[in-house]
Amino acid sequence: MNARHAPSPLLKHKQANTPASLVWLFAAASGLSVANVYYAQPLLDALARDFAISQAAVGGVVTATQIGCALALLLLVPLGDLLERRRLMAAQLLALAAALTAVAMARTAPALLAGVLAVGLLGTAMTQGLIAYAASAAAPHEQGRVVGAAQSGVFIGLLLARVFAGAVSDLAGWRGVYLSAAALMLAIALPLWRRLPALAPAANAMRYPALLASMLTLLRREKALQVRGMLALLMFAAFNIFWSALALPLSAPPHNYSHTAIGALGLVGALGALAAARAGQWADRGQGQRTSAAALALLLLAWWPLSLMQQSLAALLVGILLLDLGGQALHVTNQSLIFRACPEAHGRLVGLYMLFYALGSGLGAIGATTAYAHAGWQAVCGLGAAVSLLALLFWRATRRLTPTVAVK
Repeated sequence: MNARHAPSPLLKHKQANTPASLVWLFAAASGLSVANVYYAQPLLDALARDFAISQAAVGGVVTATQIGCALALLLLVPLGDLLERRRLMAAQLLALAAALTAVAMARTAPALLAGVLAVGLLGTAMTQGLIAYAASAAAPHEQGRVVGAAQSGVFIGLLLARVFAGAVSDLAGWRGVYLSAAALMLAIALPLWRRLPALAPAANAMRYPALLASMLTLLRREKALQVRGMLALLMFAAFNIFWSALALPLSAPPHNYSHTAIGALGLVGALGALAAARAGQWADRGQGQRTSAAALALLLLAWWPLSLMQQSLAALLVGILLLDLGGQALHVTNQSLIFRACPEAHGRLVGLYMLFYALGSGLGAIGATTAYAHAGWQAVCGLGAAVSLLALLFWRATRRLTPTVAVK
């Protein structure tokens, strides 16, 4: 057998299904971890006021968080392929709780920016590290199901982060949000330490500089990563085209929705996230390409009801559901397929894959605001539909490069 495709020592002896309680723990911990990265977004007005930062400059808080996210994908997430994962998760969790506390205690703008950068760094490292951990802990025949459950936790955590931040800040101020978040991370620390399986690192573990350099080799070598990464870039660009522009028409006349009401629309997507978790099971059964086709078709179809938003709130809700269902089903399928490419490199694979996501998200946000400024909501929907169609055409052109088979 080719060494590259030899069974990973982490997966070699596992055949039993992962306990449901452990799957739920992965999902809950992933959701709580990713939420930390998004708490600042609905709090920008309060941060600008408390730190005497202008409305134009307070966006630097989000920028600092995103810089931390990118650094985590490049520098911290790959460590899961080098170090014992459970100890690594414990260290990162405690550091994340400390970073959240530091944000809550910040008294100057530089201290705030340093704190949110650390939260972005450690929150992303925890989240994507847990996804890779779930893939490594699962038996091969159920990897898609377990990863899908963890990824659903991520998406729900992302959606609920804004709701949580708004509710807690109304009761205890923005500092209370970060102190509560630190307490939540500490609360889940003991269950994680007790329940996460101890997975020995690869016997031929390389040094850290070589580990980072190997990411370029993986990107050049693995066709599944290249294809699924590009699909992720296009899908997340379409996703962010919608969510980045949504507040612009809804906050203006004749709608005049509050930020709380606009944020609450994201809860509709939670239904899509829960449904999309099954995409991983279909990938386990060798249906990854069919699931991808259906997900991309839903992503494209969603733009029709979304374009009718000005006439019908119901159409908007249907469009959100279709968009989130299609996007999350594709995301889960992508991860299920790339994790099979190189079992001993789950940390590096998820780090590289999420860099495609980050690039797509950024391009989508820029394109959305530009389109809306020039031609309004219909231009936003036209751009989103075009990107979604491009993703579908790209899948059709490359589907034979990543054949899928059922895993026994």
